[in-house]
Amino acid sequence: MTNKRKESLVEHILLSDYNQFYRLAFSYTKNESDSLDIVQNGAYKAILHSDQLKQQSYAKTWVYRIMLNEIFRFLNQPTCVNLDGVTYEEAITDPYANFDLQQALDMLPKEDKLVISLRYFEDMKLEDIAKLQQEPVSTIKSRLYRGLKKLRIKLEE
Repeated sequence: MTNKRKESLVEHILLSDYNQFYRLAFSYTKNESDSLDIVQNGAYKAILHSDQLKQQSYAKTWVYRIMLNEIFRFLNQPTCVNLDGVTYEEAITDPYANFDLQQALDMLPKEDKLVISLRYFEDMKLEDIAKLQQEPVSTIKSRLYRGLKKLRIKLEE
């Protein structure tokens, strides 16, 4: 596959899955502008390094990995708290706007939160999550099971 074709494929993924990348970033940052910055930086890096994409079939997973790296890079920087409210319309249409659910997710270890977010909010298959995390599917299934069990306990509290 030529570099131009790789770049075109990455651009297509970025455009078609933009909202998913944004929601994923927002689930970690809880801030619109930070999430937009993360997605923009991730998109820039994905396009810039599109020539490093090895297999076309893993392109979406490859872009997700870049976005996750950007999220974790951002989270390791000093941050400030933003107390912006969530509107009623957002609470209805955005699964991440459910405060109790989001608060319970935030109490989980980051590995469990990531698997649950990708599986249920981004509707990714377990096999794709395993590729993204570079781990066996059985590990992802275990994390999902344990994470959901912990989440259920936190929501019942």
